Formats: sequence, structure tokens, C-alpha cells
Amino acid sequence: MSYKDIVNHIDIVTELIAGGIIVAKYTIVDKETCIACGACGAAAPDIYDYDDEGIAYVTLDDNAGVVEVPDILLDDMMDAFEGCPTDSIKVADEPFDGDPTKFE
Repeated sequence: MSYKDIVNHIDIVTELIAGGIIVAKYTIVDKETCIACGACGAAAPDIYDYDDEGIAYVTLDDNAGVVEVPDILLDDMMDAFEGCPTDSIKVADEPFDGDPTKFE
């Protein structure tokens, strides 16, 4: 992400916060369905990493889904969510409390 992109993103986020539009987002990986394809880590390396077997997890909170994703990483998170071939990346407006199936 370039400096110009970051400044533009900050301006947009500031406008959204001022308008009351920003909603917290949380993410978790369903490790039971993850196939270790690497798509999420490629899309959002600051959010997702892999364990010894290559299964993805959220680095922000050791895959508990309880830490709000920073605004600057939301686009990357959504790219990972949309690019997951097994729908193992979960996103919600509320914490997952360690349960990737909580909102299904």
C-alpha cells in the first residue's frame, strides 16, 4: 500500500467515523474446513498466518475472533474472505468468542 493509498484510506475512515458508519469487524478461520491453500495469507498477510500443517489462523488473537480488525486492514480482510475457496474465513460485526460457527 502506497503512502497516497494510506492517506486516502485515513481520510475515508475519518469521514465514516464522523458519520457513525464504521462498524467493528471480527474474523476467525474455521480450521476444520481450511484446506491450507494460502489464499488468505496472500490477501491479508497482516491478519492471517499458518500453523505447522499449513492451516490458517488469525494472528491478531490466535484465532479466537475477539479482537477487532484494524480499519486499515479491512479491505485486505474482505479480499481474503471473498477469495477463500472453502468459506473458512468468517467475518462478523460481533466477536466470535472462539467459535467459527457462532453466526451460522
